[in-house]
Amino acid sequence: MIRKRLQLGLIHVAVAMTLVPINSTLNRVMIKELGISATLVAAFVSLPYLFSPTQMLIGSYADRHPWWGRRRTPYILLGLFLCVGGALLSPYAAYVLVGNWGLGLGLCILAFGAWGMGYNFAAVSYLSLASELSGREGRARTIATMWFMMIVSIILTALAVSRVVDPYSPAALQRAFWLVGSAALLLGVIGLIGLEGRFVPDAVPTPHRHSWTALLHTVTGNRQAALFFCYLILLLAAILGQDVLLEPFGGEAFGMPVNATTRITSVWGICVLVALLGAGALEGRVSKRTVARWGAWGALSGFILIGLSGLLINRSVFYAGVLLLGLGTGLSSVANLSLMLDMTTAGNVGLFIGAWGIADALARWVGAIMGGVIRDLVTQLSHNPVTGYVVVFGVEAALLFVSLQLLRQIDVGAFVEQADRQTVAERAALMGEAQGG
Repeated sequence: MIRKRLQLGLIHVAVAMTLVPINSTLNRVMIKELGISATLVAAFVSLPYLFSPTQMLIGSYADRHPWWGRRRTPYILLGLFLCVGGALLSPYAAYVLVGNWGLGLGLCILAFGAWGMGYNFAAVSYLSLASELSGREGRARTIATMWFMMIVSIILTALAVSRVVDPYSPAALQRAFWLVGSAALLLGVIGLIGLEGRFVPDAVPTPHRHSWTALLHTVTGNRQAALFFCYLILLLAAILGQDVLLEPFGGEAFGMPVNATTRITSVWGICVLVALLGAGALEGRVSKRTVARWGAWGALSGFILIGLSGLLINRSVFYAGVLLLGLGTGLSSVANLSLMLDMTTAGNVGLFIGAWGIADALARWVGAIMGGVIRDLVTQLSHNPVTGYVVVFGVEAALLFVSLQLLRQIDVGAFVEQADRQTVAERAALMGEAQGG
């Protein structure tokens, strides 16, 4: 199983690698060097999250329609090809957008759309495969291995891209994308070799799929579930909404070159990795809600320092803020993932996990679009792009503060009690309908 975990990790790494040059380099080039609207860039980059509801359809279709005796491998491979192809086309599309708006917009939608759909095809398929291969007992270890490998790969990819684009030029940027894309494709194929056995139709029952109506009713009918859903959206929109803006901010506020702003991702990733290890050591000693609070306060402090660095034009304060943001993100990720698993019930595990997954995707999309829109509006009003970024970071700090107030009201025990009552009531209603019929 160790070999299979490492192979699954390689697939996760391959998909994540295609994200790095887009979120750590191309976003900065498009906003600062090319002068493209941050709102438009955020809309392009957030397409994977906008498409995320399709994962339910993709997963359901793959369950029933294996290709060449495999239920997951073909869909992972298709997703990986779309991710790599979209990523390779994206810098070319960005440069065309500046000179030819209509053609460039079409190419950007094609490039980022292919990348976004590829992410969703691959993600739902390799996570399903990881669950099937690991079994209930080994899932936590498999996910931990995949997550660790992903963070390390993000750090190394960001460092590699920063070297290739030094000094920056359009040719250097495209070369970096080709190198990352080729490496991602190679690692993904290695990960897939011999990983999945042939599917035997009677061996694995087709899982029950829940409707959108059932998901909405289950979440809104449980006050604790509704609170947790809102908490996740606010928290993740704040913490992850900076993905598109942090590197352009470094360029605008401090005149940092492209290679230096790309390395911000590696600094952030190292801090996340340290926090993940620290959170693992705290497990069993400190409550999950306490670790989640520490993470939120750390990220909130990071945003305040990053905003202050723009007002003070102080690069040291900026890096201190990035360090705190990375540490806060790592602590928050571990604690809230554990809380997500706790906030399920025996009869509706898939339903609640689906709800939390939708909250995650919605938060990422809302955070990215919100950041781009606020940055552009404030920049237009103040005629100072740095002011636009500072306001965005202030809004994200405020969202984190509100999420902390919601966290105080969340009670896992009360959630389980309400969910159990809800399930009993639903069964009684179904019995009444059956007798009445």
